[in-house]
Parts: sequence; structure tokens; C-alpha cells
Amino acid sequence: MALAAYRHLLRATKIAFNEDIAVLTSSRKQARSTFLTNRSLAPESPECIAAITHAEEVATFLLKNVVQGQKVEGEEKYKLNIHEHTERGDNDTIKMPNGKKVTIDGKTCKG
Repeated sequence: MALAAYRHLLRATKIAFNEDIAVLTSSRKQARSTFLTNRSLAPESPECIAAITHAEEVATFLLKNVVQGQKVEGEEKYKLNIHEHTERGDNDTIKMPNGKKVTIDGKTCKG
């Protein structure tokens, strides 16, 4: 279970940080360090299960929600690294039927 989570995390870092060698290297070092720290945990312990769950959640977040951008030289544009795993919303989550109000950062939105 831990090995699968570790591999999943490494694949996610490769996809999310493919063209950014410094961040890719740093994220992989962090993953390795964390897994080595938790190496002594008993496989069925709550701490081990929580650590594996956390690794899987981080991997999923990196795959679906992290998009890196690079400034296009000489322009006010950025090239984004959007890939097949990037989560794309259709704005259905922000539609508010029946006049419901949502407050975000002290600002109220009314549907």
C-alpha cells in the first residue's frame, strides 16, 4: 500500500512539475524524506494509514489542481501546463439557485 502511494506521488510530481526541474527535484526529495521518516510505522497502525492517505491525497491534488505557467518572453502572456489530468470546472458549483447567498472573504454573492 505504501509503495503504491509513493509511486503515485512520484508520477504526480512528474506530471505537475515536468518542465520545472528545481521544483520536481525538491518535491521528490520531500516525498522521499517523508516516506523514510514514516518507514518504521507498523503497516496497520492508524499513523501509517493516515500517512498513506495523505500521500494519495497530495498526489491527487497535484494531478488535478496544480498548473504551472511560464511567462512568454517579450509578451504579457503565460503558457500554462494544462494536461489531461487537470480538473476543469464548468462553473456549475458557483451557480446559486433560489436567491441563495454565499460569502467568500467577506464579500457576498447573490444568485
